[in-house]
Amino acid sequence: MIENLTIKSTKRGLEKGDFSAEELFNHYHRRINEHNKNLNAYLSVFKPITDYQLPVTSYELSGIPCAIKDNILIEGEKCTVASKILENYTATYDAGVITKLKQAGVSFLGKTNMDEFAMGASGENSAFGPTKNPHDLSCVAGGSSSGSAAAVAGDLAIFALGSDTGGSIRCPASYCGVVGLKPTYGRVSRSGVIAMASSLDQVGPITKTVEDAALVLNAISGHDKLDATSSKKEIPNYTAGLNKPLSGLKVGIPKEFFREGLDENVEKLVLKTIAKLESLGAHVDHVNLPHLEYGIAVYYIIVPSEVSANLARYDGIRYPQKITNHKSPAYAEASAGRQITKLLETYTKTRAGGFGPEVKRRIMLGTYALSSGYYDAYYKKAQQVRTIIRRDFDNIFENFDIIVGPTMPTPAFKIGGRSEDPLAMYLSDIFTAPVNLAGLPAISIPCGLINTDDNKKLPVGFQIIGKHFDEETLLRVGHQLEQTGIREQEP
Repeated sequence: MIENLTIKSTKRGLEKGDFSAEELFNHYHRRINEHNKNLNAYLSVFKPITDYQLPVTSYELSGIPCAIKDNILIEGEKCTVASKILENYTATYDAGVITKLKQAGVSFLGKTNMDEFAMGASGENSAFGPTKNPHDLSCVAGGSSSGSAAAVAGDLAIFALGSDTGGSIRCPASYCGVVGLKPTYGRVSRSGVIAMASSLDQVGPITKTVEDAALVLNAISGHDKLDATSSKKEIPNYTAGLNKPLSGLKVGIPKEFFREGLDENVEKLVLKTIAKLESLGAHVDHVNLPHLEYGIAVYYIIVPSEVSANLARYDGIRYPQKITNHKSPAYAEASAGRQITKLLETYTKTRAGGFGPEVKRRIMLGTYALSSGYYDAYYKKAQQVRTIIRRDFDNIFENFDIIVGPTMPTPAFKIGGRSEDPLAMYLSDIFTAPVNLAGLPAISIPCGLINTDDNKKLPVGFQIIGKHFDEETLLRVGHQLEQTGIREQEP
């Protein structure tokens, strides 16, 4: 039966002839057509396979249907970044990770919904409507890779790719009860990924199991000559050591992770999972991240500053788009090609109508932080504190192998529950954003379920943070914790 398949079980079914690659792809295509109207996980769905044979090779991912976040370019397909300003943009080349996945023989189901230009922690900022959580349709799926996580959790894809700038893979993975891996900065190419904050963005897998995450990371890792920040470090086989014992592993628990604002039931599930780690032979001790409290402030200076620079290209000239049915009369006038006498007027009308409120907010914050007279006080100071935060992590990793704690401070909240309070939304990233500031790898795995007042069960994520380029240890720890049944535990 084709249902809730992992990469490994799918490959076994293909090899045994239980189903063909075409049957598999078309099964998921039917599921998307049936269920996406409820989840809004996909922005575009590719055509079903009817007229040619999909090759199935010895590659682990060959024939596996996957979903791709809509900020990653696939040649010949739309790439909107969930924004009206790129609503009709069609990619002219493949992103580096797409080239690798094509070489591995995957099939692409479609492009997934996201917060506009990857700005958000809920999936509500999309210009095409919010993504809904498969566990409770009244709740957010998490952001910004909302559609990718919802597609995997709702079994509308076997795996998906997302991007993570301050938690955008791990947050929706936590809220939707799936596995989300943010690799070390530079482990995976960013070529062909529409940039939000270039010094923090990183592509990674969202999967049903940790082993699946390892398989996808095997396929997408490596240096890319089109991305100068991608690493030339040797790539290990990430599945080879998944079952290596955890005895003697040194685990640090930051006291700062257990703070005011952490949901009581989330804390209970995280502590239960840490106890499972001890039962597997790991040594656990408390550590300090003394500058963690400054992480959000630093993040929300550096990110808007980079956003301000990266999004300057969307001016209505380099990417001219005729967007219809837009609520802004000024934008409709500009996009219809009527005479506009001043270049600045073109810019302002295009950007005012094409960008959503969160994107505008961050552009303005970043422009202010970089402006004359404020650069030293804000951006320069933030970069200095970023270095201090990275040193805090480095100091811990001199004596510990991993750091663990909650992924998110709460389970998924109701759609619209925080939309009027941007600061409350920003604080959702308190445990994830510092990892990006330091360029470290981290994974979120499901560690239990919380009962809600309306008799639903919402997942909770457990975050494991590792040393630079030590994804092997994260995957090993996550895989073995997964085998203990933590996904179904309750507070």
